[in-house]
Amino acid sequence: MRVLYFAWVRERIGKAEEMIDFPPEVVTLADAVAWLSKKDETYAHAFGDLRVIRAAINQQMVELDTPIGDAREIAFFPPVTGG
Repeated sequence: MRVLYFAWVRERIGKAEEMIDFPPEVVTLADAVAWLSKKDETYAHAFGDLRVIRAAINQQMVELDTPIGDAREIAFFPPVTGG
């Protein structure tokens, strides 16, 4: 699965994207975040406050409790602001 990181999430993790084969126990986006946070301290830092993380599956905004299902792409980013 393609996982994309944007803005300060990308900066904290140190990469814009990666291909990940999540284990079967990763069912929701929240599970994916928990699994990623255990990879190392950069992921743990990026996902340290879930109140400021937004996500999309296949370019559709979703909540973190959304099942991943057969998603091709997941994206994580901070809240979007306008001006």
